[in-house]
Order: sequence, then C-alpha cells, then structure tokens
Amino acid sequence: MSVRRRKFAALVQHLLWLIFFAQMVVRFFVDLPYNYLLSWLPALGAIAISLVNSRSVRRGIEKSPPAPVEVDAPVTGRWSALNSPATKVPSHGTHGFGQTYAIDITAEPEKGARPAPVWFWPVARPGQAYPAFGAPLHAVADATVVHAEDTQRDHLSRSSLVGVLYFWLIEGVGRTIGGTRRVVGNHIVLDLGAGTYAMYAHVQQGSLAVRAGDEVLAGQVMARCGNSGNSTEPHVHFQLMDGPDLDTARGVPFRWRGVGVPANGETFTVEGEVVPVP
Repeated sequence: MSVRRRKFAALVQHLLWLIFFAQMVVRFFVDLPYNYLLSWLPALGAIAISLVNSRSVRRGIEKSPPAPVEVDAPVTGRWSALNSPATKVPSHGTHGFGQTYAIDITAEPEKGARPAPVWFWPVARPGQAYPAFGAPLHAVADATVVHAEDTQRDHLSRSSLVGVLYFWLIEGVGRTIGGTRRVVGNHIVLDLGAGTYAMYAHVQQGSLAVRAGDEVLAGQVMARCGNSGNSTEPHVHFQLMDGPDLDTARGVPFRWRGVGVPANGETFTVEGEVVPVP
C-alpha cells in the first residue's frame, strides 16, 4: 500500500471513529432515525481498515524482513523494559502509528523505587512519584529534528483499578477521537538519514531543548520523560520507522549499542552521566 493510500485510509478511519462516537453521544439525548445496529457500521468500517493495514504490514514483513538499525540508547541509568519487540511483534498489539517494533521503558534506579500498581488506593499518583519522570532523553544518533512539541499536559498516573478502567473506557475514547498526537502526547521525531526516523513519545510538558530544523548530536539531551498522551505512568516510548508521519509510517526494528533489545521485564543499564531534574 502506497504512502498516499495509507494517509487516505488513516483519515477515513479517523472520520469513521468520529461518526461512531458522535452517534453514541447523540443517542443519549434523542432517538436516531435509523436502526441501532446501523450505528455500529462506522466502527466496523474503522476496524476493517485497521485489519487490512495490519495484514499489509504483516505480509510485507514476511516477504522482506527489515534489518535492525543500530543506534544509541535514548536514556542513561538503570531501566526496565515493557511492551518490547524482543517479546512479541507487534510489541503494542498493533502496527498502527509505526509501532511494530516500538518499546516502552521505565526507570528502575533501584528495586522498589518505582511505585507498584495497586487495586484501590491511591487512585492516581503525580508524575514526580516515578523515577522516570523528568529523566533526560538523548538523541540516539546524529540527526535532524523533524518534529518537536511539548504543550500537552502531564497527567496523573493510572495506577489503580479505577485509573486503568478510566484509561481504557473514557480517556482512550477521547484520545482516539483527538487523533494521533493525542495518543502519543508530546513527542519528538528525528531524521536519522537513510530513510530511518526515530520517535520519542510522552515527553514532559515544557521540557524541549530542541525544535524542528535543529541538528542534534548523538547523546545530546533534547527533552525529558513525561506522562503526556496515552500513558498509564511516566515512561519512554521509543521506536524507529520509515517515515516522519505517524499515520503512514511503518515500523523499523532497532538495536541499542551495548544493550541490544531488552525483553519484557528485563532491566538494563546504560552508562553515562545521569542529569539531575532541575
């Protein structure tokens, strides 16, 4: 599927979700002039587009498996991996947004430093309660900044059963309606050259030290880890992809120098100076 077709499909899919959720809201106030089952057609159409896109990506991978691109790690210190492509592909359960080989990592400077999820209390925690919040994000290679934004707020964690239910049933719906940037939150996209792009999601509000058009060097601090977008707790979402547009990009596998690709639950340490939170 060409990039143009992928962009058109993404726009149609977003429009179908908007129509579906709009119907659900309107139905609370008035009866729609058609059968209830018909109101589900937009949602089914959006799901069908997602399935077709996933099949296209899967067949492309089977036909020509992409080679991993080696880059530096985007953080320093001791971290733990979540939703890793070393454990399953696609790592986040979808090929959408170029996430096929994406990884989530959270800071684990020492055992017990990161608050564990709870059933009931506290319902939510501030970002500062997590060691990942405010951690510096480093450029993984010499690159050009294609996109950088940090205006979206950092929300409280979804660290309890109530928080998770809110995250999936209410917030997730709102972010789906809001589009791609509401899902990834504040983010940075780097052009690494040779048709490869790096994306950092959930960046801390107001932490950017770069802007679009800037040239960065490997290891340079560009921003800080936050909890913006579709995130249950402060963490770094990192991925490589073959284009700068998240709606059309396809995922590219990565390897971090000296680390490789850590599996789910695996802790790893990246040597380097840990910059304190100001």
